[in-house]
Amino acid sequence: MDLGLAGKVAIVTGSSRGIGRGIAARLAEEGADVLLCARGGDDLDAAVGAIDGPGRAVGVVADVTSPVGATAIVEAAVEQLGGVDIVVNNVGGSGARTFGDMDAGDLQVVLDRNLFPALGVSRAALPALRARGGGVIAMIASIWGREGGGSPSYNIAKAAEISLAKAMAGDLAADGIRVLSIAPGSTLFPGGSWERRVRDDPEGMATFVERELPWGRFGTVGEIADVVTFLVSPRASWVVGACVTVDGGQSRSL
Repeated sequence: MDLGLAGKVAIVTGSSRGIGRGIAARLAEEGADVLLCARGGDDLDAAVGAIDGPGRAVGVVADVTSPVGATAIVEAAVEQLGGVDIVVNNVGGSGARTFGDMDAGDLQVVLDRNLFPALGVSRAALPALRARGGGVIAMIASIWGREGGGSPSYNIAKAAEISLAKAMAGDLAADGIRVLSIAPGSTLFPGGSWERRVRDDPEGMATFVERELPWGRFGTVGEIADVVTFLVSPRASWVVGACVTVDGGQSRSL
């Protein structure tokens, strides 16, 4: 199936590793030009260098938790790639593991890692998206934004991202801008939190996998990236405001 992504320009935040890097690679394989961004230059350079597809790839070192960083990546996409058609908000991070350890400061940190970058980058990209006659904004949320599980501040932040996507979808439809969210389950990749837990507690993680993951394994970056690439393509034109779960049956919500 031709996804119709050739010639599109995509921004993928937090794309030096993990799910963001996988999404950027898949988009480039489908012919989209991709701007990758991260705070660290070395990993970002490696991610850009590994892109193998007809689509071009450029990297911009930026901290999208700040308005300056959000604006910088949009300006770079317009100047270096010609515009913006797709925004994938992937930057995130967790916090205190229990409510007892969580306080207002922890919650603010986690919101600053997840919700506010998604809001800031989306707002910064609106003029460029409108200039192209519309586009797509996708939030990489989590199954823990849809139901209980994970750390409490992370749950709150990811639930807020899903809610933000829903609100934006209604408001931006008139501009031809589709907004949606994706809720991955537990996904294993080099340098990620699940890899660290497997290394530090192999027996505990084996028990977790047996108890929580019906297919007996973690999800992969490629499995998440494939779904996201389809959802931001013109082939998914009627997916608006939805939160699409990609978790191998891990979650329990209907």
